[in-house]
Amino acid sequence: MRRIAIVLVLALLAGCGSQAPAPAGPVGSEVEVIELPPPETSGTMSIEQTLASRRSVRQFTSEPLSEEELSQLLWAAQGVTSRAGKRTAPSAGGLYPLELYVADHTGVHRYVPRDHALELRTAEDLRPALHDAALGQDAIADAAAVFAVTAVEARTEAKYGNRAERYVKLEGGHAAQNLLLQAVALELGAVPIGAFGDLEIQRVLDLPAEEEPLYLIAVGHPSGSP
Repeated sequence: MRRIAIVLVLALLAGCGSQAPAPAGPVGSEVEVIELPPPETSGTMSIEQTLASRRSVRQFTSEPLSEEELSQLLWAAQGVTSRAGKRTAPSAGGLYPLELYVADHTGVHRYVPRDHALELRTAEDLRPALHDAALGQDAIADAAAVFAVTAVEARTEAKYGNRAERYVKLEGGHAAQNLLLQAVALELGAVPIGAFGDLEIQRVLDLPAEEEPLYLIAVGHPSGSP
């Protein structure tokens, strides 16, 4: 993966507002951006085989994910699949309220779908802290990578009002299932986890108050039986 330092420039224009998501780091700071390998759009396992083989796996070896595996999993969950910006998972109104993070031994990164790249949030390995926030579930501590699916409901609420909560949580499920099936196709193990303290996950990942954690997905090379 090629790493590039990008300086975020603050537009100092009086009265200017922005609806864009907040940057990954402090305004004016350098944010490390990692270009991911391009995803594959064909494979050797059929969708029927992945569905038949999908099981929750909670035991993993210590082997980290490769750059290609990481790239493929992120793309499966939220990758861009058209020039118009459409993604792998359906989104009500094409409003894309989801954010996707990955925590591994290198730190925590935020996925940027339009660039198929990662923005470094912290170089600290936060899997132990995520493990504690997820009620001590060993799969979180042992996984090669923990993916966090979060959502900014306001992006959908502006159009759909009180239906937004339903649409956003359905979308989180779409993205999670994509990632789980991609893990099967890569011969990896994965388990989705919804038992965690929301405020604790927000604190560990340093999320804005309006960004809600929906899912944690532990992924790694399987050890033992599902």
